[in-house]
Amino acid sequence: QVQLVESGGGLVQAGGSLRLACAASGGTFSRNAMGWFRQAPGKERELVATINWSGGWRFYADSVKGRFTVSRDNAKNTVSLQMNSLKPEDTAVYYCAARDGVVPSTERSDYAYWGQGTQVTVSS
Repeated sequence: QVQLVESGGGLVQAGGSLRLACAASGGTFSRNAMGWFRQAPGKERELVATINWSGGWRFYADSVKGRFTVSRDNAKNTVSLQMNSLKPEDTAVYYCAARDGVVPSTERSDYAYWGQGTQVTVSS
């Protein structure tokens, strides 16, 4: 059973940056493709970025491409999301998720393990 704990959320002005981190435990981290999702009030949870087991393949939602960067450190069992040039529409609860398997997916239903989420608020 994989446990995930996110950190790094907070309040930032538009144009600013935040770095989210997700610490994994209870499994073999290098066997899990990882994803970052977000959910704004009244909206569906949506994919932000996903990364394969080695970090060599990454996918980003169009809305964050060029501004966000996902990375992982298998030695430390962590995955990170560097968020730059933040916009008010990036305001949401951000969730870290893990798949059972090394191949990443853009589908929320393919992720078996979820963190509790961390709030990101971007003021205009």
